Amino acid sequence: MKSLEAQRAEIVKLGRLLHTKGFVAAMDGNISVRIDSDTILATPTCISKGMMEPDDLVLVDRLGRKLEGKRAVSSEIQMHLLIYRLRPKIRGVVHAHPPTATGFAAAGLPLDRALVSEIVVALGSVPLATYGTPGTPELLSALEPLVPHHEAILMANHGAVTYAEDVLHAYMHMETVEHFARICLVAHMLGRQEPLSCENVDKLRAIREKYLAMQYVNSAD
Repeated sequence: MKSLEAQRAEIVKLGRLLHTKGFVAAMDGNISVRIDSDTILATPTCISKGMMEPDDLVLVDRLGRKLEGKRAVSSEIQMHLLIYRLRPKIRGVVHAHPPTATGFAAAGLPLDRALVSEIVVALGSVPLATYGTPGTPELLSALEPLVPHHEAILMANHGAVTYAEDVLHAYMHMETVEHFARICLVAHMLGRQEPLSCENVDKLRAIREKYLAMQYVNSAD
């Protein structure tokens, strides 16, 4: 298990990556890590994710109450807590607004067609949650039925949330979502799509199950 200081440093590093890649702008987005069953380390509200320092982060309990930190807790912490509650093995959550993927979300389109084998293995599919005002129970209600079955979700007219067995893989899922969105956009512009057959998708899903099992074993080590 990484030390709290190492977890802080990793969140800061990933926040800078999100900002550099244009996945967030201004003070958008948030990142969190489950430290233990009762404690979450998270980015605060009202700060650029590209300009954070380790001591800017806040510690909260399982209800989102601040335990430690000089800054205020983000109103979107409840989205993170929902995911941790529904998925006990998840230890990292990333929320961002990657432009192409968020364009799909704004158009009301999921990223759920099996167009690229690597995406099926990495994420399965990326559904679209109906719109809910950020930081409110509306959004949690929209996400709740999808969280148990996916590692990445688009949120209508909002952005994307990804999660994994650690925060680095949660960040990588966000990269994958945006990469896939760009591929889907190109296929749309070319005027045709050739989805994988059901037989091939089933083979890829079997590979995915082995891949996920391996990831969780490695994260436990």
